[in-house]
Amino acid sequence: MFDKLEDILVRLEEILNELNEPTVANDTTRFQKLMKEQSELQPIADAYTEYKNCKETVEDSLMLLNEESDEEMREMLKEELSEAKKRIEELEQELKILLLPKDPNDDKNVIVEIRAGAGGDEAALFAAEIYRMYVKYAESQNWRTEMLSLNENGIGGFKEVTFMINGQGAYSKLKYESGVHRVQRVPETESGGRIHTSTITVAIMPEAEEIDFELDLNDCKFDVFRASGNGGQCVNTTDSAVRLTHIPTGIVISCQDEKSQLKNKDKALKVLRSRLYDMELQKRHDAEAEARRSQVGTGDRSEKIRTYNFPQGRVTDHRIKLTLHKLDSIMNGDIQEIIDNLIAADQAIRLSGLEKDA
Repeated sequence: MFDKLEDILVRLEEILNELNEPTVANDTTRFQKLMKEQSELQPIADAYTEYKNCKETVEDSLMLLNEESDEEMREMLKEELSEAKKRIEELEQELKILLLPKDPNDDKNVIVEIRAGAGGDEAALFAAEIYRMYVKYAESQNWRTEMLSLNENGIGGFKEVTFMINGQGAYSKLKYESGVHRVQRVPETESGGRIHTSTITVAIMPEAEEIDFELDLNDCKFDVFRASGNGGQCVNTTDSAVRLTHIPTGIVISCQDEKSQLKNKDKALKVLRSRLYDMELQKRHDAEAEARRSQVGTGDRSEKIRTYNFPQGRVTDHRIKLTLHKLDSIMNGDIQEIIDNLIAADQAIRLSGLEKDA
């Protein structure tokens, strides 16, 4: 581990020297690449530098303890030694986590698909609430959201919604949200006061660039139709809506959010490319050996991952057995505690896997 850390310090020094060259600012691609690499290596270098300083403190304190006879000074040195040893243990763990192989998709924007499942109108209403939960969380992270397609049920619910979240590291935080989300509550339409259980499915997909996934347009069939619903003067008067069919897989994507047919076509292609890329990632994930597969990561989409129980005011994530009694704030986008716990659980599993292999 320490050989690798020394190499990182050397590489960081090289990057900083390159960034100081007068010509580098003229080459935007090179400049951005160097800045990205620096931002990835800097936290590791900082932690390792502090680790080495703590190691020196331990050595110095031990040497001074052997020479020092004054009791008050000895107590101070012992305290300093104890603090440095404790910090070394913490930094070793931090460095192990920082050196874990990085998911190449972590920095990407995400495309989110939410579909109502069992429960009819109640499931559609819950899908709309979960959509708003993610939008509010995105706002708290200073990320931008963009609607791609929406199919409403007429009473404020969403049968299906696809939207994009643009922001640094969006996939790294939201990738654990894929799966079945279950709601338990008394629907407004229920006169007998009985608790109903409804489900929705969430799919979080990294935005696929052309470099990530090569899409053959010969495999795509485009149909245009007249958009329906609210959308200004152009809606219902021009064939601006686009239906895209991917012939090999049978995937169909409809986009009518924009007044421009060209913009709807671009959005449909963006969703298709990301969905196909996600399917490829799923295949790779499923092909991994069981021992290496993360229990928390982007797993089976049909897996029930979380329950939102309204009568009890609680949210339970079943993968890590985490229950929080703050349903209202979670529905208002306060999901950071859940995300942090999922990331920590995933890191712990990956670390234990590396230690077994070592």
